[in-house]
Amino acid sequence: VQVVESGGGLVQPGGSLTLSCVASGFTFRHFVMRWYRQIPGKERELVASITGAGSINIYADSVKGRFTISRDNAKNTIYLQMNNLKPDDTGVYFCNTEYRNYWGQGTQVTVSS
Repeated sequence: VQVVESGGGLVQPGGSLTLSCVASGFTFRHFVMRWYRQIPGKERELVASITGAGSINIYADSVKGRFTISRDNAKNTIYLQMNNLKPDDTGVYFCNTEYRNYWGQGTQVTVSS
C-alpha cells in the first residue's frame, strides 16, 4: 500500500492551494479517505473526510466554507481544495485511508506574507 501527498507550498493569506493524494495497493473506491493536519504545538486533527462513493463529506469547523474535499476513483486520488487560507492553516497535511489506517508522509503548507 502506498499513500502519497503532493501540492503543498508557501501561499499568502487569502490565497488558495489544492492538495492531492494518490493511493494504491487496495480497492480505493471502497474506503473512506481523510485529510489530517499537524499544526505546530497541537495534536494532529481531522480536517476532512470523504466516503468511498464521495457522497458524504465531513469537515472540521475551522475549515467549513473554505476547504473542499473530493475524490476521483478512476485515478485513485483525493483532493483538498483550500481557499481563503489563513496563517493558522500552516502545518503538515497528511492523507489517511480507512484501509488498515495507512498514512502518507505529509506535505507542508505554509501561509505567510
